[in-house]
Amino acid sequence: MPVIDYKCPNCGSGMVFNGRTGALTCQGCGRQDNIEQLPDPLTQQSFSESRGRGYHCNSCGAEVMADAEMTATVCSFCGTAVVLGDRLTGNLAPAKVLPFLISKEEAMAAFRKWCRNGLLTPDGFMTADRVKGITGVYVPFWLYELHNRVEVHGQATKVRTYTRGDYQYTETQHFAIYRKLRLNYVNLPIDASHKMSDDLMDKLEPFPYERLKGFKSPYLAGYTADKYSYDDRELLPRAKEKIRSYIESSISSSVSGYTSVSFTNKQIDTTPKRADYCLIPVWMVKYDYNRSEYLFAMNGQTGKVVGKPPLSKAKVSAWFAGVSGVTLLSLKLISWMMGGGFL
Repeated sequence: MPVIDYKCPNCGSGMVFNGRTGALTCQGCGRQDNIEQLPDPLTQQSFSESRGRGYHCNSCGAEVMADAEMTATVCSFCGTAVVLGDRLTGNLAPAKVLPFLISKEEAMAAFRKWCRNGLLTPDGFMTADRVKGITGVYVPFWLYELHNRVEVHGQATKVRTYTRGDYQYTETQHFAIYRKLRLNYVNLPIDASHKMSDDLMDKLEPFPYERLKGFKSPYLAGYTADKYSYDDRELLPRAKEKIRSYIESSISSSVSGYTSVSFTNKQIDTTPKRADYCLIPVWMVKYDYNRSEYLFAMNGQTGKVVGKPPLSKAKVSAWFAGVSGVTLLSLKLISWMMGGGFL
């Protein structure tokens, strides 16, 4: 099966995407080409859907190792960046791409710094010298635009206490409340790869959507990329659930100023206006510590690192002891200021 690769017109070396310059860059002579001004080879070739047929590297002829979801990778024999064009056409064609901004070297430096800042991690972990692998992956996401019509009914009270003469009075007013809201959410990200942890991908937010580009295959050169495992209809229930907390917060803020509020009925009608298939840059770091493997993810645009590092029991115990000591000292100080004793 034919693949797309990127050769330098000057020296014939392989070209890859450079996030810092935003250009397709030759690894041999350093030539840089503006991707936005380049014709996309994906649109200049005709592809049929691959049904179990293999892919072969144009440079060395070796078989390209790619699982069923992969759309871009590098040849494991010669290192040539390749794009599997038949997996990026038709319904599988991304609408947008958020290119990598952070290089592999910058990602490693940021990860080491993040490890050193781990106040409760074991000292050995903080050296960050057990990285088993770091891979730049374009993760498939759906970016939803959801319009919501919200109607709520409920009861609220306002309680006022005042003194008149020798008596203290409590006045309680009761209100029937009704709110009608229009809440629209755009660029709501839901990852569409079964390989990725939803929790991990959610924690990578926010993404700078103002930097989104119209998709062109050269942005993938030098990285791996996957196609979506779930379409936008399959993931719509998760998208609705994700905005639920935002909607609840908006409802609560619309009925402020009351002593108590209880809702008797909520109606939320969500209409999906659009869902764009987008590729988001993520550095995946595999880390080996104490014979266990840990997986971390880094936002390829902002450098935000997420994951669960191991915790040092001694440091956690010391931290709790310190917090308890500060609390005890504060209570003694307050007691002394109030003229009392403390046992």
